[in-house]
Amino acid sequence: MTMQEPTFFILTALVRDPLHGYGIMQAVEQLSRGQVRLKAGTLYAALDRLTADGLIVVEREEAVSGRLRRYYALSDDGRAALESAVERMRSNAKVAETRLREAFGFGFGVRYA
Repeated sequence: MTMQEPTFFILTALVRDPLHGYGIMQAVEQLSRGQVRLKAGTLYAALDRLTADGLIVVEREEAVSGRLRRYYALSDDGRAALESAVERMRSNAKVAETRLREAFGFGFGVRYA
């Protein structure tokens, strides 16, 4: 199964340290160079799904200004899924690169006579 881009970046954001929702949103935007911007509703639905799927876990909860803040961490299954996605992307990129080289030569966009 192919991992959706937002899921890929959410899991990637959690590789080093547990993060709360807003921290995940910021990390995803930074890691994707602004290409993926998650809205709160989309993020929390994804976090619920990833938690239910066992790819992330709630590492801890703390009260901040009277509101509960959850910190999410990558699970072992999440790490394995992310590693698998990286390998799949690497393999797919290699196939595309080979075909581009065959069709267009070393510089891809320039046809050599």
